[in-house]
Amino acid sequence: MKDPEPRIRRALISLSDKSGLEDLAHALVERNIELISTGGTAAKLKGAGFAVTDVADVTGFPEIMDGRVKTLHPKVHGGLLGVRGNPVHAAAADEHEITPIDLLVVNLYPFEQTVAKDAGYDECVENIDIGGPAMIRAAAKNHAAVTVVVDNADFAELLQELAAHGNRTTPAFRKRLAAKAYARTAAYDAAISNWLGAVANSPDGHATGYPPTYTTQYRKAIDMRYGENPHQSGAFYVASAPAPGTVSSARQVLGKDLSYNNVADSDAALECVKSFAERPACVIVKHANPCGVAEADTLEAAYDLAYRTDPESAFGGIIAFNRELDVKTAKAIVERQFVEVILAPSVSDDARAAVAVKKYVRLMETGAWPPAAAPRREMRTVAGGLLVQDTDLALYDRLEVVTKRQPTAAEMADLLFAWKVAKFVKSNAIVYVKGRATIGIGAGQMSRVNASRIAAIKAEMAGLDIKGSAVASDAFFPFPDGLLSAAEAGATAVIQPGGSMRDADVIAAADEKGLAMVFTGMRHFRH
Repeated sequence: MKDPEPRIRRALISLSDKSGLEDLAHALVERNIELISTGGTAAKLKGAGFAVTDVADVTGFPEIMDGRVKTLHPKVHGGLLGVRGNPVHAAAADEHEITPIDLLVVNLYPFEQTVAKDAGYDECVENIDIGGPAMIRAAAKNHAAVTVVVDNADFAELLQELAAHGNRTTPAFRKRLAAKAYARTAAYDAAISNWLGAVANSPDGHATGYPPTYTTQYRKAIDMRYGENPHQSGAFYVASAPAPGTVSSARQVLGKDLSYNNVADSDAALECVKSFAERPACVIVKHANPCGVAEADTLEAAYDLAYRTDPESAFGGIIAFNRELDVKTAKAIVERQFVEVILAPSVSDDARAAVAVKKYVRLMETGAWPPAAAPRREMRTVAGGLLVQDTDLALYDRLEVVTKRQPTAAEMADLLFAWKVAKFVKSNAIVYVKGRATIGIGAGQMSRVNASRIAAIKAEMAGLDIKGSAVASDAFFPFPDGLLSAAEAGATAVIQPGGSMRDADVIAAADEKGLAMVFTGMRHFRH
């Protein structure tokens, strides 16, 4: 161990994900780098005709206990941890016949994937890797001399480094990969801790409880110019494998860099528009609140209806669609209004060209999203703490008509549309709908009756007629006043959770006004 910046002569490879393995091995062998391997990786390499030294031949000790113990040995960890150029370490290596390992290529047992497929407890435990993380941490600690690769996507850059530097890697490259290695073991340990804690704290023995400690990890996707305001710094981090059809997995195809507020508002718009599947739909969001939502037979018509809800608020907003953005809709947007971000599952070539004339407009392709969102949890930070909850994916417990008058089929369609929108409007929320298009939205008010009044005022300012509309309230009416305000504005049908101590008074007021009212049994506060 005399050379402080040695050539790579020996590589230990142990991969659960073996994609790219044979190409990597071929390139290393061409560079006269000795291959050491374990278990299934060694078998695959030998089957492909490579000369491979088994770890058992390095350690002089066989793999035991179904392979649970194989790399936990001084000849492996001494080879990874020995400080090159340190005479004490060199003497110990000579005494115990430890040969340096210069390159470690390891990915871990697929614990996260095993949990994700809802495997049994024992199978999940068996997929907790021990030797892999230990080797990764050892190699990463000694990154002054050892190169550690934990992501198969880094194979190509590794080979470029070896080619450019005569079988050496640069200190900057090793340092970056060491940081990535520790990030990977941290994420792995977090996944195990969260899962086991959830199982231990769940009455049914499944990972449904809230663990006593909660650890998360995200990777930085964007360094932002600033946060919510210019005096605040900001960055956007995403999960290691973000769900498809989300703002975190979306691809920007046009426009200037996203801002902090762009990302937050894009998420609100996209999650809302995903609630609509039957027909083309459009959601326009401003300051985290929908200001216009509509369904129609065409995307352009849906956009037009959504825009007409509140043209003033739509200025500088975020627009999301649930169908491919076509050229007619794209032209209608850029010719009519200033927009910050447009999101759609896909974008036609002509639509992209139409948006490109506005060089600052950010155009995002989200890709397709699953028909039903998978159960998940969401987080919100507070000073010194973290709130964690199940994401609000449900719509209602029941649909119970509680008034003397039944809603018509058209009213029921509008009620359900309004109810979907209300889920995404900040509380207190009131949403007026007619013809499956919003005509007035009252958001984020301290008083529900004021939210109702504001929604009606917005409709009036936009020149829209509330008469004959359906109205949704995200939580129950504590008094009849909010409902009466909607009736006075011209609404004929109401949907709300129910559950107030004064439900009987509210129902009686609805009957007196000839309203149809539906209870859902489920509230949708959004703070």
